[in-house]
Amino acid sequence: MMMMRPGALVAFVAVACLASIAHGGNFYQDTEMTWGQGRGKVVDGGRGLDLTLDKTSGSGFQSKNQYLFGKIDMQIKLVPGNSAGTVTTFYLSSAGSAHDEIDFEFLGNVSGEPYTLHTNVFTQGQGQREQQFRLWFDPTKGFHTYSVVWNPQHVIFAVDGTPIRDFKNQEARGVAFPRTQPMRLYASLWNADDWATQGGRVKADWTQAPFVASFRGFSADACVWANGKQQCPVGAMEAAAGGGRRGSWWNQQLSDMSYRRMRWVQRKFMIYNYCTDAKRFPQGVPAECKLR
Repeated sequence: MMMMRPGALVAFVAVACLASIAHGGNFYQDTEMTWGQGRGKVVDGGRGLDLTLDKTSGSGFQSKNQYLFGKIDMQIKLVPGNSAGTVTTFYLSSAGSAHDEIDFEFLGNVSGEPYTLHTNVFTQGQGQREQQFRLWFDPTKGFHTYSVVWNPQHVIFAVDGTPIRDFKNQEARGVAFPRTQPMRLYASLWNADDWATQGGRVKADWTQAPFVASFRGFSADACVWANGKQQCPVGAMEAAAGGGRRGSWWNQQLSDMSYRRMRWVQRKFMIYNYCTDAKRFPQGVPAECKLR
């Protein structure tokens, strides 16, 4: 069992956060608004983007590029105060009914109560792989980095550089894995007060509107899919050929220390795991839950 003091985790988080700030993209160049009728706005010369939700509508944006594997980082500061009923999302998704998807969703709450971080993985249109967490910090007080490492063998979710979930490629054992469909990045802020907060018992307080979630530091070190072809960064291509630098996202997997960090987070902060929900799966939990 790993022993990690809260202070040690905070120090690790600070270093990871500073590292990711240095390579943020430009929202003018890298993204486009998809809905919200002006409620989403690029700010700070392209270094940030704010999404707004009022009683009429939320808002959202997407990446201009599609990706087929990569490391995607986004810094987010969530809706402060009474955020009940709101959902802020940051996810990758392909198109069509048999789509693949990798989800971060942040479910708001009443003032003083914690956000729920909701994660999910869809393969070929099938989801139901939810894991939910509380965060070990207040995600409304400042920006924190949420990352997806997606390579042919793993989908790793991380918060400020600390892994919280690893969905492994178990295709050899009959478990589908998202590796053939290019995905675009999406983000949104919307009203889900029929289910988001305490099962829908707590509704959005529109006297607090407009609600604002802020995005910064978008980085996509990734293989871009365009015109039916995959164009990868040099480091990823070298790693795929077997001669790449150690630590490339293409061949990244959890080290022993990273695995222990992830398990520590899961023991301390996970509040729901589909793999332990026997009532939901009376015929047995999904196959990947039984694999080591």
